[in-house]
Amino acid sequence: MLRDRPDALIVMPDHLLFTQREGIIDFAAKNDLPAMYLLREYVAGGGLMGYWPDCVAMFRRAASYVDKILQGAKPAELPVEQPIKFELVLNLKTAKALGLTFPAHLLMLADEVFQ
Repeated sequence: MLRDRPDALIVMPDHLLFTQREGIIDFAAKNDLPAMYLLREYVAGGGLMGYWPDCVAMFRRAASYVDKILQGAKPAELPVEQPIKFELVLNLKTAKALGLTFPAHLLMLADEVFQ
């Protein structure tokens, strides 16, 4: 990554990467690399920003599917759904350290902003 110098980094939600999140966040900070994460813990730990599906909303939708199946619906006939609610979390301290600013409309859309 240092040789190819990407413009940004997206960190996928993976157990192995999650256990190394402090090192990943430090690497991004030391190399002035804007990074987006798909888990809140990264942003809370100093990552720049995160965007991911709302898991609580997805579990609620899954419960409605279970209810339909228990009432006799055939699973193969139920439609596949995509997440419709997402969470956006921003870290202003990290943005400032990288020399970045979030647009005002993005700050208004954020579900949580770390100072």
